[in-house]
Amino acid sequence: MDRWLGDGGMALIGVVGGSFESYGVDGEDLGWVQGGFVPSELACNPHGSVQAGVHALLLDAAMNFSINAALVGRDRTQGTIEMTTELLRPALLGESYRLRGDVVRLTRQIAYGEATLTGPEDKLVSRATGTFLVQREQRE
Repeated sequence: MDRWLGDGGMALIGVVGGSFESYGVDGEDLGWVQGGFVPSELACNPHGSVQAGVHALLLDAAMNFSINAALVGRDRTQGTIEMTTELLRPALLGESYRLRGDVVRLTRQIAYGEATLTGPEDKLVSRATGTFLVQREQRE
């Protein structure tokens, strides 16, 4: 998983200003990831606010990363089934934000995640929940 730190293996995440910095598994074998986001001009509209789709991109990637952190061997997420995103405050060009993804529940074929983007004083900027298809390695 270390190779996915930074842009998470997706150049677009780095281009918009996102970065994954650490990950792990909690006491219930559920994964998590933390990172940062300093919005670039490409992430923003002409007024300097981050576009909603960029929030969705980062939150989706954070949930995927956290799920993959919890999986073993060659097991991986195969795709996002459903995702809900809420924008509560604007994220602004050049400001610094914290990104976090967590696994809520992990089954054989489905994983449930949540992710948040927080600003100064840990104020919630945006959040998402999602359902993901898990591809398990065939084991004998």
